[in-house]
Amino acid sequence: MHVSSWLALGCALAASPALAAPAAPAAPAAADTAPAAQPDLTGADDAASDGAIVVTSRQTRSVASLAGSEIQKILPGINPLKAIQTLPGVTFLTADPWGNNEQNISLFIHGFSSSQLGYTLDGVPLGDQTYGNYNGLSPQRAVISENVGTVTLATGAGDLGTASTSNLGGTIDTFTSDPRRERGAQIQQTFGSYSTFRTYARVDTGTFGNGNSLYLSGVRQDARAWDFNGHQGGYQANGKFVHDDATGKLTAYFAYSDKVEPNEDATVFTAANRDTAPYTRPFFYPDFSGVENYLSSGAYKAAGSNYRNYYSDAQRTDYLAYLKYDWHISDRLTWSNQAYYHHDDGVGVVAGPIDVAGLPQLFSFYFPGTGSPTSAANLARLSSRFGGSGLATRTTEYRIDRGGVLSTVSGDFGKHHIELGGWYEYQSSSAYRRWYGLDVNNPSTPYQRPRAYADPLITQYGSQVRVQEYQTHIQDSWRILPTLTVLGGFKSTFQNAEQRVPVQPIPGSFTGSVALPVGRIKTDKAFLPQAGLLWDVTSRIQIFANAQKNIRQFQTSAASGLSPFALGSQAAFDLFKQQVRPETSWTYEAGARVDASLDLGPITGFQGQISYYHVDFKNRLLAISPTPVITSIVSGAAILQNVGSVKTDGVDVAGTLRFGPHFSFYDALSYNNSRFEDDYTSGTALVPTAGKKVPGSPKWLNKFVASAHAGLFDAQLIGDYIGKRYATYTNDLSVKGYFTMSGRIAATVPMAPTGAIKSLVVSLNVTNITNKKAASTLSIGAASGTYNAFPVAPRQWFGTLSFGF
Repeated sequence: MHVSSWLALGCALAASPALAAPAAPAAPAAADTAPAAQPDLTGADDAASDGAIVVTSRQTRSVASLAGSEIQKILPGINPLKAIQTLPGVTFLTADPWGNNEQNISLFIHGFSSSQLGYTLDGVPLGDQTYGNYNGLSPQRAVISENVGTVTLATGAGDLGTASTSNLGGTIDTFTSDPRRERGAQIQQTFGSYSTFRTYARVDTGTFGNGNSLYLSGVRQDARAWDFNGHQGGYQANGKFVHDDATGKLTAYFAYSDKVEPNEDATVFTAANRDTAPYTRPFFYPDFSGVENYLSSGAYKAAGSNYRNYYSDAQRTDYLAYLKYDWHISDRLTWSNQAYYHHDDGVGVVAGPIDVAGLPQLFSFYFPGTGSPTSAANLARLSSRFGGSGLATRTTEYRIDRGGVLSTVSGDFGKHHIELGGWYEYQSSSAYRRWYGLDVNNPSTPYQRPRAYADPLITQYGSQVRVQEYQTHIQDSWRILPTLTVLGGFKSTFQNAEQRVPVQPIPGSFTGSVALPVGRIKTDKAFLPQAGLLWDVTSRIQIFANAQKNIRQFQTSAASGLSPFALGSQAAFDLFKQQVRPETSWTYEAGARVDASLDLGPITGFQGQISYYHVDFKNRLLAISPTPVITSIVSGAAILQNVGSVKTDGVDVAGTLRFGPHFSFYDALSYNNSRFEDDYTSGTALVPTAGKKVPGSPKWLNKFVASAHAGLFDAQLIGDYIGKRYATYTNDLSVKGYFTMSGRIAATVPMAPTGAIKSLVVSLNVTNITNKKAASTLSIGAASGTYNAFPVAPRQWFGTLSFGF
């Protein structure tokens, strides 16, 4: 395992007489050049990557990359975002070992949550990763995991040209692998715990014609959830064509994804029930008689908020395509143009009891009765109306159609590398909340849309949104001296969004809502500057510094709690436009990198980095819930307001020691102190949050990767410590830190050179080796007194056979 360009001990290493003789000065290169030049680190050419885990590029910012080959070592088929958990400053948690179930994903980087980061695939924007996607899709749906070339993480500030409206706290750029140079095929089969079955296949044409190459690939995954009988997985297909010659490079890419992910229900914790709350809340499906007995016994009422549903799931079907041409106008000037299109058809489904979480009150607006909505007579009438099962099915039905273009011109002019670019996207999305019956004689399943069984009994609301995004940037990387480069530039961003509401909720039925707002909201920021410095102290030591301002545009979905289009009245929307401002941040970072060969007995090399960062985060937006339960099924229109600032200070220290050609040890230690600067008001009550830590983001992280290989065998052990996390805004509740490990052993089986099978790799992966029980993702939405938590998945085993032809 090789981790290039990291820090720690840089000056001491530079002075050490044990260092090998200095190499020649690095050739001039522009800092912060366009990301399209990422290396191909997957497939048949993986040997060239030398098994790289992290490669820090020549940037004025803290930037690290994880190779696709290393991603697959962590676990075949893993979500690229989960794989970067090995990088410093990253907290990624889910209740499944692959990180595929988006409903319970939690990602924090330097105190910023997932929807405050930017995401791209080969430059194409993927949106802000909100669970109810409205402006993109997750990386694991945009590309098959085995087709990932690299994942690049900028933990402090993203590149100015990143196509994102949400990258306050950095960017995660996923790059697909190019077709292989040699013709061939790969079939990979994974079996494992809980009936896991994952089949991956890829066919490469090799280079043909005049610089043409192509691959087609597909995957089928099915695995039973570890604590209930839901089957998670689906189908994906990718295709990529490349034509590369002296004039330029043409790339065409297509991705199809059809996934169904039954959801893990979170447990609701309070100060009173922390010792008695269940570790899991498994749904009943397919045990229909079991859920009927559960309802008739009244056991769900004793469970309070931790009642069990019949099922819940997320269904997502996506089509994504782009066409890109990098035109080499001259040896100093390149013009890159890219057009893309994305369509998503999705639905989130919950089937549960009709008399919990305030549902009788909601249904009384649509099916009026007499007396209390919770009277026995009214509940019996509701049960009959919804199919006689005592269950109702709620959906949130999504559609996205978006297309856009990106254009960037970059050139070298003497000592200057200048880049000028722009991004435009038109987005059309909709969100409909509907309720369906669940027929006692023909119960539905989580694997089909409810419309397959019956038309909706209630359409609670329907929203249609149109958004136009405009973004431009310009930057100059000026090599003042052969060893000193300064960077300066700025970007401008503009968003024009409009909502129409074909179906309004009945006033009062949608908690806190009179009507969803109709109209337009425009936000813009014409000057978001960045300045940076890169100093090559020696051929092996770099010093970098960077400062950048960024903005997070308003979310634009009626199904999002932080969207002005989810406000509960036209008056609230109009007041929001006058008084509320988008979130902004100033990020400052500085650090040093070193990459050195050593002769210290068994230690033969060291690569490392240390970085310090400070963030001034202003205009923090908070959705103040009108309901006491964080994940209320009834839901409601939150009060959305700016609640002050957040200050963050932190340090990441990471490095790899190499012990000859067969063993290496990587360790990353991170400290983060993100704290609220202000109290805020909820109604007439003052909420004392000033000085409190940002919940969900741990102060301490430590992770290590120990790798060994000899001959045909290799092994890897990963350790991950997550420190204490607060679970409310006032920090009155918290969860303990914990440590988990995962591992892999693999063997490359020798094959006859003349046989049909050219290569065979057998591997075994084990996750959560110590079978640790703890809280993974925290769902935080209350100032005090309560939070939701998902469980850590237990130890699981996965065996993989990979054949190359």
